[in-house]
Amino acid sequence: MNEKFPILVTGGADYIGSHAVLALRDAGWPVVVIDNLVTGFRWAVPDGVSFVEADIGDAAAVSAAIARYGIGAIMHFAGSVVVPESVEDPLKYYRNNTANSRTLLECAVKGGVRHFIFSSTAATYGIADSIPVQEDSPKRPINPYGMSKLMTEFMLADVAAAHPINYCALRYFNVAGADPQGRTGQSTAGATHLIKVAVEAATGKRSHVSVYGTDLDTPDGTGVRDYIHVADLAAAHVHALEKLIADPASCHIMNCGYGRGFSVNEVLDAVDRATNLKIERRMEGRRAGDPDALIADNSRIMATLPWRPQRDNLDLIVQDALAWERALGERGK
Repeated sequence: MNEKFPILVTGGADYIGSHAVLALRDAGWPVVVIDNLVTGFRWAVPDGVSFVEADIGDAAAVSAAIARYGIGAIMHFAGSVVVPESVEDPLKYYRNNTANSRTLLECAVKGGVRHFIFSSTAATYGIADSIPVQEDSPKRPINPYGMSKLMTEFMLADVAAAHPINYCALRYFNVAGADPQGRTGQSTAGATHLIKVAVEAATGKRSHVSVYGTDLDTPDGTGVRDYIHVADLAAAHVHALEKLIADPASCHIMNCGYGRGFSVNEVLDAVDRATNLKIERRMEGRRAGDPDALIADNSRIMATLPWRPQRDNLDLIVQDALAWERALGERGK
């Protein structure tokens, strides 16, 4: 591979983006972060990484950053991610996730950026017809969050067909855990992801964990999801970048998960094991639109990239998430 050029990471001061920054740096890539710090943290950007405080919808700021730093590729994580909020405020999601991605893409094309990696989601599938879910399964999002991401995938395909830029969209399943070295983790208040909520409860930051639905069509009646360690997810982005550079005529859409699922009760059992405590579980009614199970078919990413999961273990995921939650407590956060 030729000399490594600077990578622009949007949303690089937030949860997944900050792990991608570390993975890129660990692999020797120069990194520039652009983040508006609405949900991200300035302290999450490591020393030695250039930082631009701006919204990706600000075309002038994005274009200036691309030109100033000589950006060769973009990893795009910036956006809004809370599914129930997307139902209540769809215009926010179509602005932050779709319209702003269009602005970013236009700046990329005009600035001569050749490679684009997009943070997509399994929410693009909606209620899957079959499990595990393959990339060519029907895309029927059941909320504006999933639709806003799917619209960006369509834009990417059209832009790549018209301009000298290639892309990889990684459809994430349930991302959890934290950097095993304790350098970053999920820090945003009000998180809705189960493992984050559970370790907050285990460290006294919440009184209980709500379990939505106990009569689902799963072995123990609670929802089953494919939990992927954020460090493995970040590593997949670096491999995707290398693939796009090696084969500039190729574009890819790939699931990013482990291909097996755990139920809500199994996750909470793992947190109880890690702490030797019992989290209070409050049984609630199932939420509208919640699939019984959602598990990735990851055969495409395994065949396309040299990526191999290193932390494919629920107890490890919980252990890293818990260590980060405790570290946040020590920081008074």
